[in-house]
Amino acid sequence: MTVYVAASFRARLCGLAGLSEMPPRSALLLPRCSSVHTFGMRFAIDVLFLDEKLRVIGERRAVRPGRIVRQRGARAVLESQAGVPTRPANR
Repeated sequence: MTVYVAASFRARLCGLAGLSEMPPRSALLLPRCSSVHTFGMRFAIDVLFLDEKLRVIGERRAVRPGRIVRQRGARAVLESQAGVPTRPANR
């Protein structure tokens, strides 16, 4: 799987908005993030909320366009197209 990192403020703000679909077997990592929006999205996404050691502490599946999801305590977010397995093994 290819993981793209949205490191800049602009990249985190735009995220996946405007894409018609995600590239196959890819995900977007948003560091320093505990909430995401799906405004401007054209497809549902799966969202994994990660702690400071990149362990999964929450997940939201098939988040449709036009939504906001958040997780208290999250330090990063991993987004992927809904239904595509991306869950990393917890260490």
